[in-house]
Amino acid sequence: MTTTTTWTVREVPVPTTLDAPDAWLLLGANRVRTAGTVDVWGSADLADSPRAELAELRDADAERTVRLVAVADDADDGDRGRAVASVLGEATVGLPVRDNRHSAFVLVNVLPEHRRRGIGTALLDAAAAVARADGRTLLMTHTSDRVEPPAGPGALEAPTGAGRVSLQNPAVVWLRRAGWRLAQVDRRSQLDLPVDPALLRRHADGAAAAAGADYRLHTWGTDVPEQWLEEYAGLLAQMSTDAPLGEVDWRPEVWDGERVRAQERMLHDAGYELLVTAAEHVPTGRLAAFTNFWMPSHTDEYVHQGDTLVVAAHRGHRLGMLVKTANLAALARQRPSVHRVGTWNAQENRWMLAINVALGFRPAGVSGTWQRPL
Repeated sequence: MTTTTTWTVREVPVPTTLDAPDAWLLLGANRVRTAGTVDVWGSADLADSPRAELAELRDADAERTVRLVAVADDADDGDRGRAVASVLGEATVGLPVRDNRHSAFVLVNVLPEHRRRGIGTALLDAAAAVARADGRTLLMTHTSDRVEPPAGPGALEAPTGAGRVSLQNPAVVWLRRAGWRLAQVDRRSQLDLPVDPALLRRHADGAAAAAGADYRLHTWGTDVPEQWLEEYAGLLAQMSTDAPLGEVDWRPEVWDGERVRAQERMLHDAGYELLVTAAEHVPTGRLAAFTNFWMPSHTDEYVHQGDTLVVAAHRGHRLGMLVKTANLAALARQRPSVHRVGTWNAQENRWMLAINVALGFRPAGVSGTWQRPL
């Protein structure tokens, strides 16, 4: 006998705490998203904790987040465990507040055993309705492949000519049928730690020699020292325009010290820590480059390599390698338990990819960025 579970799409409320009576909806959404991450990547490294997802829902400084869930109609919120398990799918809608207000970023996950029943389509339609009601005119999303497919009839090439996604990926098939277009492909890379000390020292010494005495390094945690607050904000603003974007319709971000401090508050609430190394141009007292690690609370074995930027006027001095090697050395001192570093780079960003490969990063998959007008 075959039984079919019926379900309803609901918006996730913002609970006061994770122990609040209505927090089961957020916990169920987190369970579904984590299952989706493990299904794609084989581990929970790229998942988020319930604490981080609650902080994301609460924060609306730079981006407002709406969570939607597909809940089995026989859900019993009097039994917390059963209620959490009754969440069959989830969608996250990110609505930028300060800039890029034309766009909305959507991610949809459905438990593997409940796919191909219309849940994903219903969640995507509901997410599009949220974006449309907020005046957005463009939807964005991602697809992921654990291995980049070889060139040929089974692959779809990025419009940049760099990077491919698999045409056999069910998410790719689904999006293409719904009229989405591939805008860019990013490479996921992973570095296994510890890095050979001799290799790290060789690259650090070579970069320091190329930089010379005009550059001095500074390393800090989540909270930017007041001395560098506005300078760091300026680098983050430049990051939004300097990183290769392919055909992604992402427009310049406006950063100032207040926005940086607001992000820091959200990170503390989420349980994330940053580790930042920046290079000061000594003659001018300005920051010329930076890199950062994002360290989640749900694991002490993995960190994410975030942004790395060298200001255009200071390129050619190996500052990218200089700040990256210094930050890796700082990570080894502060978090010796970390065994894996993951990062993403546009496949056409051969300059940053070359630095990563030299340090020992290996390809670990690809992600496609897709767009669809509303």
